[in-house]
Amino acid sequence: MKTLVVGVGGVTNGGKSTLSQFLHLKIRNSCIVAQDSHFKDDRVVPVDSNGFKEYDTLDALHMDKMMIEVYSWRRDPPSFLRQRGLMPKDSPVDNEVYVLILEGFLIFNHRPLNELFDRRYFLEIPYDTCKKRRSSRVYSPPDPPGYFDGYVWPMYLKNRREMESMTSEIGLS
Repeated sequence: MKTLVVGVGGVTNGGKSTLSQFLHLKIRNSCIVAQDSHFKDDRVVPVDSNGFKEYDTLDALHMDKMMIEVYSWRRDPPSFLRQRGLMPKDSPVDNEVYVLILEGFLIFNHRPLNELFDRRYFLEIPYDTCKKRRSSRVYSPPDPPGYFDGYVWPMYLKNRREMESMTSEIGLS
């Protein structure tokens, strides 16, 4: 049995989930663990000096719970897939390749997670496209006025610089 851990990171609304879903549908014995499913409760997310909720930080995420999922997959990929209904119980496991697709906007900024990737892909889109896509999405709670320019984009730039200082093995696209 062989395993491969693929990271799909990048800017908000940049196509991470779309690419991850496409890969999952095309790659046998694969599954996705999405960082967005690990946000902490809105009540505990800190607020910055401008009154904006600080969702674009690792502190807004239950990275410990995400890592538990990742370690569970690493221990026994076939069991992990079976528990999620992604693999029949009687499927052979020998000589198979299992692929874990980790998707999220800060996956490359979390050092313990970053150390596990066999392949890293970072999706970027221009500022104007990103802002337009972000404004067409419905978030709960909704983005307050000025949130994209006052918080989201500046945090993306900050997080990208931090990510680049941590690893050089990212395929930018």
